[in-house]
Amino acid sequence: MTSPARPVGSITRGTTNPNRLRRMDRWIAAVHGRALRAAAAPVAVDLGYGAAPWTAVELLARLRAVAPGVRVVGVEIDPARVAAAAPYAREGLTFVRGGFEVPVAGKPVLIRAANVLRQYDEGDVAGVWARLCGRLAPGGLLVEGTCDEIGRRHVWVALTPGGPESLTLAARLGSLGAPSDLAERLPKALIHRNVPGEPVHAFLRDFDRAWAAAAPYAPLSARQRWVRAVTSLAGEWPVLDDARRWRQGEVTVDWAAVAP
Repeated sequence: MTSPARPVGSITRGTTNPNRLRRMDRWIAAVHGRALRAAAAPVAVDLGYGAAPWTAVELLARLRAVAPGVRVVGVEIDPARVAAAAPYAREGLTFVRGGFEVPVAGKPVLIRAANVLRQYDEGDVAGVWARLCGRLAPGGLLVEGTCDEIGRRHVWVALTPGGPESLTLAARLGSLGAPSDLAERLPKALIHRNVPGEPVHAFLRDFDRAWAAAAPYAPLSARQRWVRAVTSLAGEWPVLDDARRWRQGEVTVDWAAVAP
């Protein structure tokens, strides 16, 4: 498919670093690997990979570890960034100019959009989500979220063609003071909603309380404290994953419980 003359969207800052998205990639490989393997010719899109192509290169390696047949297409709206990425193209990895129209042939099994909508208005989010979900293959997944510059703290929403399904928080636990430290990395749909009366604020409040109650586990390790806190949190909130993911410094909650 040829990119349109006017890609949909705006050029973002393009900040990127190697391994910045490792937590998101690790989660995608774990929860979506089966769908990628089941697809006849799976395509994953790194939408808005930024000024350097590291995240697309890394996505290919991480997904091929669980789905050897996957292909990755890096999509960027800035033609200079596409040209700069071209030398990194290889078997299974290409780069094209485009935006939210996602100019790839067919329907991707995965679209990853990290640190993109953060730079848009909150009112733009629902329309962009709908547009991107409309490009997904049946059983496909859109992962949209935000992380810090070196990937220590990351929060993302997982969406299917039917809409948002879950919210995941992931952190390097040794650097975490409290779960609410992740509030600054909430995706655009939630970043302005962390105020009293909003569900996501209540979730983070209760998570902090569970974290404080789990303080006796801190001498064992930050991981043990996190697992204990999430175990307690799961008694009050619809946590969707289990200790296998919690030990990775993650927790995933039903989107309906935290949606604005």
